[in-house]
Amino acid sequence: MLYLMITIADRAKFPHFVALYQQRGILSSFITLGRGTATGELLNVLGLGGTERAVCFDVVTEKVWRQVKQDLERKLRIDVPGTGVAFLIPMSSIGGRRELAFLTEGQNYQREGESEMKGTNRELLVVISNQGYNDQVMDAAREAGANGGTVLHARGTGMERAERFLGISLASEKDVTFIVTRTARKNAIMEAIMRKAGMDSQAKSIIFSLPVSDTAGLRLLDLDEEPERKENPEHSEHPDPQGG
Repeated sequence: MLYLMITIADRAKFPHFVALYQQRGILSSFITLGRGTATGELLNVLGLGGTERAVCFDVVTEKVWRQVKQDLERKLRIDVPGTGVAFLIPMSSIGGRRELAFLTEGQNYQREGESEMKGTNRELLVVISNQGYNDQVMDAAREAGANGGTVLHARGTGMERAERFLGISLASEKDVTFIVTRTARKNAIMEAIMRKAGMDSQAKSIIFSLPVSDTAGLRLLDLDEEPERKENPEHSEHPDPQGG
């Protein structure tokens, strides 16, 4: 099974995290910047409040995570307040075999059947594209039924390896777009983005999905979709995903 590993740490210390990950075979990272807002008791526990942060997204196997976690604790002392935090989110699919190979190179990953979290009816699509092409990504997504997305600016590491796997070069400056959608629409949206904003386009998008266990604030969208479900009684909320 594959996971999205998210690391949040002080910006000044972050090069040590990236170096450690590369030693463990994690060769593709996507890094964005942020600022801590922890106060009071939480600040005392984490020691991260008010500091400039880096947030890193990496795709990892369970075996690599176990090794990385041990290194984070022993070598980088991540449990010491002010160092950082790292956590995992299970992934449900990655769009494209070449993209999968690119993201997991160095981790000896053997492709398995895609995972599906039981009882979930929404997914978070994460689209990583060349900076400045978010409109192209969202136009493709909306045509397939997506309602909107949120974009962050990030920088990719290990992009010089892309030509070996993808047959093209990739820019380091990236847009990371988050789209929450119904599970039943996930495949269509992923396919539309891959077709219209994927590796054969200037956007050069990589896309993967994460299961969402619950949501708030999407009630109006649910009401808008009621007629569609009534007209299609055989419409399934949990199709067999084919995004990879």
